[in-house]
Amino acid sequence: MASPAKAGAGKTAVKAELRQGLVVASHGRHCLVETPEGERLICHPRGKKSQAVVGDRVQWQASQDEGTVEQVEPRRNLFYRQDEIRTKSFAANLDHVLILIAAEPEFSEHQLARALIAAQAEGITPIIALNKSDLVVPFERAWARLAPYRRMHHGVLPLSLTASGEVDRETLLKRLHGKTTLVLGPSGAGKSTLINLLVPGAAALTGEISQALNSGRHTTTSTTWYWVDRDAGTALIDSPGFQEFGLHHIEPMHLARLMPDVAEYAGECKFYNCTHLHEPGCSVIAHVESGDVDGSRYRIYGELFDELSQPRYP
Repeated sequence: MASPAKAGAGKTAVKAELRQGLVVASHGRHCLVETPEGERLICHPRGKKSQAVVGDRVQWQASQDEGTVEQVEPRRNLFYRQDEIRTKSFAANLDHVLILIAAEPEFSEHQLARALIAAQAEGITPIIALNKSDLVVPFERAWARLAPYRRMHHGVLPLSLTASGEVDRETLLKRLHGKTTLVLGPSGAGKSTLINLLVPGAAALTGEISQALNSGRHTTTSTTWYWVDRDAGTALIDSPGFQEFGLHHIEPMHLARLMPDVAEYAGECKFYNCTHLHEPGCSVIAHVESGDVDGSRYRIYGELFDELSQPRYP
């Protein structure tokens, strides 16, 4: 039987075998982990459930030519959506969420608002970018629709990724320098164009990752990390386009504080538990009536509050 000293030494040896890594892609229950030296290998989770997402820092252990994720290090944040059926995690440890929409096809303000709320809930700085400024009339129409968002601290970044790609590239590189940014947006907004503009060779790299993870043509349903400037720590994370964005992880009474234009006046209400929907002395309603809070934004607030207040079944 081993002495206590030797047993302790054995445990230390096991711990010493753990290595640090960064999750740069995932598919199913396995993920691609990058070592500090830049090497990449497939890792499988310890146990039945896969918990690591792209952007996670992990402790992994080698096993022949692959590895096992033993531990996910504490996260700064986790950007995710949740509906009645399941939770979908996009990425962890983010500095920015860049929400790319376009003048055409017409974007959904509801989906934009939901993504902003999810980012706000995790303390992640959102960037709204409106693409296709070369389509003059549609762009003017979309720019006008975004007036409430331009007045908020988010602001809106105008882009024309195909017509003025080099100018936009310099603008984006300056804005995203040294940060980890998740790029989110609906189909047709120009997400692939943006990724390829900032990461030359991204398509080839995606193919390599797809082959490594054996995901084939399903790569577009996976989230992938790209280095823009490894030395500066600038990275983009490409995510699948989204059609629905559930917010079932948000409590309805917390909703107002996650919408900056509503939150600005929510603390001035007569009642501390004001829902900002019908109460007398509600400062939010007063500012909607005066035009300080945009009517369409307030409608979105009311509809989301109602949705999040519905009974939930286990």
